[in-house]
Amino acid sequence: MVVDGQTAGAGSGEPESSDSLRTFDAVVQALREFNGLSREEFGGLVGFSKHTVASVELGRRMPDVDFVEAAERALGNTGALRAATPHLIRRPGLAAWFRQWARLESKAITLYTYECRLIPGLLQTEAYARTLFRNQLPPLDDGQIEAQWVERSKRQQLLTERPNTAFGFILEEHLFRRGTGGVDVTRELIDHVLRIGQLRNVEIQIMPTEQEAHAGLDGPMRLLETPENKCFAYCEGQESGQLIADRQVVSMLQMRYARMRSQALTLRDSLGLLQRMRGHL
Repeated sequence: MVVDGQTAGAGSGEPESSDSLRTFDAVVQALREFNGLSREEFGGLVGFSKHTVASVELGRRMPDVDFVEAAERALGNTGALRAATPHLIRRPGLAAWFRQWARLESKAITLYTYECRLIPGLLQTEAYARTLFRNQLPPLDDGQIEAQWVERSKRQQLLTERPNTAFGFILEEHLFRRGTGGVDVTRELIDHVLRIGQLRNVEIQIMPTEQEAHAGLDGPMRLLETPENKCFAYCEGQESGQLIADRQVVSMLQMRYARMRSQALTLRDSLGLLQRMRGHL
């Protein structure tokens, strides 16, 4: 089970390399050597250290979008690396895709999230997160639960450490009404979300249950824009996650999110609904 980028049982280690990744890495190395470049020389051309190049060529690191694009330019723009990238996987899951997203997330100037399954990791309280971790299957041991919470709490610092980044969240009403963890956990969660919603760089909207249909029925999504004004999306499901760089797909998801902003409650009405729910607990 993947919960906000964390793969159950995976800990913090890299997932095992796959045949597709090893093949990709071998092609990178072959093209580099064909062009008569050492790892250090190639690293200088693509803007990465020779150690990073070695990690990619040896299958220890999933190449990110910037590496692939730079490698294409340095190795003749054959298109082979770019075409192979969407097919790269790791076993047993795709946690490496989330690591790429997390790196982009840490630099983003805008970050928008729609969730219909659970409260996003950036907004979770410790009690809520630990409830999720304790209910994962296969079960996690105490050390794994602790490690996952440490990583999640580090990510949450983005909200306060990046005051110039615009964060937007559209959350389904039923996420709060489910009562995950019980009344006390839910009450604390709502109080926490209300506090976060007061930050100038954070907008929280609730998609009411009475909204019969909306533009996000295909599932959760995350969208971001980098300081270079490049846009990416990330979609996550059970045992899988996908970083999306295709401009047409990202544009489509941006249109859906924009429509959802008009279909969800306003910022004021959203906070009012949360306050009323809090008062009924």
